[in-house]
Amino acid sequence: MRVFVTGASGWIGSAVVPELIGAGHQVVGLARSEASAAALTAAGAEVYPGTLDDLDSLRSAAAESDGVIHLAFKHDRAFSGDFQGAADADRRAVETIGEALAGSCRPFVIASGILGIAPGRVGTEEDARPGQGMAHLNAGPRTRLATAHLTLSLASRDVRSSVVRLPPTVHGEGDNGFMATLVSIARANGASGYIGDGTNRWPAVHRLDAAHLFRLALEKASAGSVLHAVADEGVPIRAIAEVIGRHLDLPVVAIPPEGSGEHFNWLAGFLAIDGPASSALTRELMGWQPTLPGLIDDLDKGHYFDTPTA
Repeated sequence: MRVFVTGASGWIGSAVVPELIGAGHQVVGLARSEASAAALTAAGAEVYPGTLDDLDSLRSAAAESDGVIHLAFKHDRAFSGDFQGAADADRRAVETIGEALAGSCRPFVIASGILGIAPGRVGTEEDARPGQGMAHLNAGPRTRLATAHLTLSLASRDVRSSVVRLPPTVHGEGDNGFMATLVSIARANGASGYIGDGTNRWPAVHRLDAAHLFRLALEKASAGSVLHAVADEGVPIRAIAEVIGRHLDLPVVAIPPEGSGEHFNWLAGFLAIDGPASSALTRELMGWQPTLPGLIDDLDKGHYFDTPTA
């Protein structure tokens, strides 16, 4: 297939592109900068200049493709305090691509999030489906979940749409996300912390395992599918803090919830969530089996601690 990929030069996209090319697909990647374009060319992909806000470019590229994988999200905007703005831009992009694919039976796969779909229990692919309550979510995450619901609804318009939900940490060498941020926070504060008793859990997946699932979704997910890219069902935050403390030779400390904002800054709200998740249905439906190291083993490899900055 000729596959249009947004976010193709990003953390997950840069793993999805070679996964697709290795399986014989032709990749057209959206590039917003010369550096992104150079990276895509080096990876063997065709470059399509444009940004997430360039809706005409998104529409044209989607119309010319045999399928679309949408990975782009304005994480820099979201994590600087404007999650709603990032979610709104994502919504507009998905609406535009969906319109271009309507009536074609072509695949449309988007990335979404797992954290928060079923607080305090193991979430499954059946949770947070259209029609289920979203009152526990803040406005920005609610918008992003509504965008996932919109994607699933495209199945009624002859789009083979699917949603791949990602854990909060998609880890691996080169990661500059949550795990790298925790390492930086530990260095800056002279201690590796966790909130409360640290028993709350995060699911996790290696980015190469996640990339493989995106390819499988493109190739064979049925219309309206929800898939979970989960390898580790739930890693206690305290266990993560202990690995970080050991590698940095820092004390591991409990941070009271009321002081978590000062210690962890914007990450505090995410870090306090207990959000384990299962991928049992995904593995059964797609034949997907994670093969890369789990989060704790990956942290123990040491690459998160090679440099003093994330």
